[in-house]
Amino acid sequence: MKILEDKIRAEGVVLPGDILKVDNFLNHQIDTSFVRLIASEFGRIFYGTGINKIMTVEASGIAIAYATSQYFNDAPVVYAKKGAVSTMSKDVYSADVHSYTHNNDYKLNVAKKFLSKNDRILIIDDFLATGEALNGLTQIVEESGATIVGCGVVVEKAYQNGGKLIRDKGYQVVSLARVTAMSDDGQIEFED
Repeated sequence: MKILEDKIRAEGVVLPGDILKVDNFLNHQIDTSFVRLIASEFGRIFYGTGINKIMTVEASGIAIAYATSQYFNDAPVVYAKKGAVSTMSKDVYSADVHSYTHNNDYKLNVAKKFLSKNDRILIIDDFLATGEALNGLTQIVEESGATIVGCGVVVEKAYQNGGKLIRDKGYQVVSLARVTAMSDDGQIEFED
């Protein structure tokens, strides 16, 4: 998605440790009109696939998933919570993941009542690097018996192994911007 690549080049910041910061429009401050463009692209790509729920991880994926839901008859958005929450029942699906960005481990939890074997799930995430979060989400959906229709990712670091990990599990992964290289001087290269 050329407009996304241009926005990343203009507003993204490369930080030490191979981090791409896009908090000006996606992860901290949300450019709502731009997120609507991203959502419309996911709507176009996954049109006609019978999606009835959208799943993501708190917190950065929620806005994208919410905007995308309008293209699937306002399908409910289910988001995995990070860690235990006192208000959540103990009847949950869970997966252990490691955050590349924060360099910590946590557990993703989704209450079982929100997933059923009849659900057709579109997983949405803002970033795909090592694939930990996306892999955790696929594990949760697999455990529930629901069907994963596909995975929509805004930015994939294509030079890391996350995309391969999820694709090798047999899932369709659509990334709107595929970063092939980043340098400490702020240069960002995208797949042609």
